[in-house]
Amino acid sequence: MSDSLNNDQTCVVIGASHAGVNFAFALRKAGWLGRIKLYDVDPVLPYHRPPLSKAYLTSSDGIEKNALKPAQSYDKESIELNLGVKVESINRADKNILLADGQTQAYDKLVIASGARPFMPPVKGLDTASHLYPLRTAADVSNIKAAFEQSEKKRVVVIGGGYIGLETAASLKKLGASCVTVLERESRILARVTAPEMSAFFEKLHAQNGVNILTGKNVSEIITEQSVNQVVCDDGQMYEADLIIVGVGIRVNTELAAQAGLEIENGIKVDHCARTNDPDIYAVGDCSFHHNPHYKRFIRLESVQNAVDQAKVAAASVCGKEITYDTIPWFWSDQYDVKLQMVGLSQGYNNLVVRQEGDADNKFSVWYFNDDTLLSVDAVNNAKAYVIGTKFIKSGDKLDKQKLADASVEFKPANLLSV
Repeated sequence: MSDSLNNDQTCVVIGASHAGVNFAFALRKAGWLGRIKLYDVDPVLPYHRPPLSKAYLTSSDGIEKNALKPAQSYDKESIELNLGVKVESINRADKNILLADGQTQAYDKLVIASGARPFMPPVKGLDTASHLYPLRTAADVSNIKAAFEQSEKKRVVVIGGGYIGLETAASLKKLGASCVTVLERESRILARVTAPEMSAFFEKLHAQNGVNILTGKNVSEIITEQSVNQVVCDDGQMYEADLIIVGVGIRVNTELAAQAGLEIENGIKVDHCARTNDPDIYAVGDCSFHHNPHYKRFIRLESVQNAVDQAKVAAASVCGKEITYDTIPWFWSDQYDVKLQMVGLSQGYNNLVVRQEGDADNKFSVWYFNDDTLLSVDAVNNAKAYVIGTKFIKSGDKLDKQKLADASVEFKPANLLSV
């Protein structure tokens, strides 16, 4: 009798993230008849995280409107939710986990979906600043909303010009912030994830909406007096803030896995079906470092798509069906009236093509190539470019770059093929 058909088996999932929750439901769908126990330190019913910096921050809805699954769905599928519970350690020899209250829980299969946490930089005065928050959890957003509503002058400083920082800046401006300043250490925003052309577009977009984007700004100290912060940069410039948002990156939650002796390399290293070096332990989502067959290298992805797809592959494997995880990554970002859709990974590009659609400044796409191989596409208000880009990345067909760049050429795959 296989594990999936044995109702005496227990699968424990650490982390009620997108990956953890989707794994639990996929596992049941794949035929697992045993117990499924899901643990998370967050006390809130598991929720969608991407809207936190966007729609959830700007709306009056409660977090339950962003729930991944209704509460009754867990009961219906006999998935036991253990929320507000911290897992202290994993004991591989005895196949159990130790909880913060001293209890242990045995497992037959264990899935780590521990995700990541915000990185808080070692800046003097950061720990004593007034109304300073990261943006990673529902509690963070609740704190930001409350502080913003109570603020009289509503001056905001966002430390970090990545997608989270920019989305939060746009949302707080929409809510009525009097002054929003984004301080980015690099020479341009989004420097680690996109081309200079995209950085310039978003810098202009934010400027048009009244957000101050300042690059080359390294925050060295925060001075707080009577609930007002002075954010000091190493060039001597100071910026007043009633509310500070920190969005300078994340730290992957690999501590439990590392202490248990699992292989760590830019995350928890897993094989083609999300299995670690322990055959009874899997890792999925933001915390996992997996091999991508298309790009022929190991990668770690912070995306909903990766969490959902990898969870399905892991669930199938736990139930005895080996599937190789082989998906082209995709991402998105909403800022003001702009929807950015990204497909593929641009790392390693050595040339790019910008396709501008007609006279619209805010409808274009950036195509990243390594020589003649298409690696990725950034599509701004252009779902068609996203779809066509996905098709060419998957197929490996060669594009005619001159036709691609020429907006007078009808935007169809057949018209863009290199002959």
